Amino acid sequence: MMGDNSLGIIIPAYDPDILTLEQYIRDVRSEFAPEILRVELDTPRQAHVERLEETADVVNVATTRRGKGGAIMAGFDALKTDILAFADADGSVPADSLHDVVRQISEGTADVSLASRRHPSSHIVAHQTVIRRLLGDGFAFAARKMLPTQCRDYQCGAKAVRADAWEAIGHHCYEPGFAWDLEFVSVAGSLGYEIAEVPVVWEDHPDSTVNPLSTSLELATALVDVKRRTDAIATSPRHRNATPTAHSKLMKLGGEDGD
Repeated sequence: MMGDNSLGIIIPAYDPDILTLEQYIRDVRSEFAPEILRVELDTPRQAHVERLEETADVVNVATTRRGKGGAIMAGFDALKTDILAFADADGSVPADSLHDVVRQISEGTADVSLASRRHPSSHIVAHQTVIRRLLGDGFAFAARKMLPTQCRDYQCGAKAVRADAWEAIGHHCYEPGFAWDLEFVSVAGSLGYEIAEVPVVWEDHPDSTVNPLSTSLELATALVDVKRRTDAIATSPRHRNATPTAHSKLMKLGGEDGD
């Protein structure tokens, strides 16, 4: 629970480091005591399912690989709580930083809250490789220039949203893979929702299943399609009260920075 708001947390996972994920679930439970913690697990080993069922409230197993976005959307749609949140299974955003992200929703600061590695007040414990940093920085720069919703970090692996906002945002989300984060943020801003970008402690996990080159290609391809669809949302007469060039609300814990 977060005050008077019930909280549901989704952890999407594909071939996770089971020890890391089990510890992360314990950390999250200790930090929040959420109403429900649900693991969305794609094509898992049965032994992993059995172990996670001992720590998570729900382990939803998919027999095909849905992708990160598909898993999160299935989890969000299944939750009945006031606040919906997700965090990546590698625990790169620790439980106390996830708490900071969720708190922006529970305290009414924002409708959508994003963990941000690129916030000037974030603390990076272990950096990505040079190639991954260059690809990530280049993509974030391109997304800020192209999309109607602009923020420092679209892809960091922890986000939270009010349940009623998700009902509207989710209607426009289609990306099944890693581009879902980008789409989610851009749709939220195009619909006029208040977005908070939150500094976090963050640690890269080099054993992640994310391939930087193939993921970068996926994101670049998706960026064009997401721009087309979210531009249409932002300029639609149906959403005239939305801000067509919505910027995220940057938390005052850090200073403004340019590109």
